[in-house]
Amino acid sequence: MTDSVYKIITLIGTSTDSWEKAAAAAIEQASKSLRDLRIAEVEELDMRLENGKVVAYRAKVRISFKYEGKA
Repeated sequence: MTDSVYKIITLIGTSTDSWEKAAAAAIEQASKSLRDLRIAEVEELDMRLENGKVVAYRAKVRISFKYEGKA
């Protein structure tokens, strides 16, 4: 195995249906502009409320990808 460097970013995905869909939305968006995604870790889950009712699920997700920096 060769030495590698990975970069980590944090995204917050949202969904009106579930935390699972919120996390998937974050991954889907990241995959549009980043290559070689490796690991996704859900850091935090919360909900947005209005008038005592859940209106959105939110998932804070840390995503790592292989870093290809310029020398």
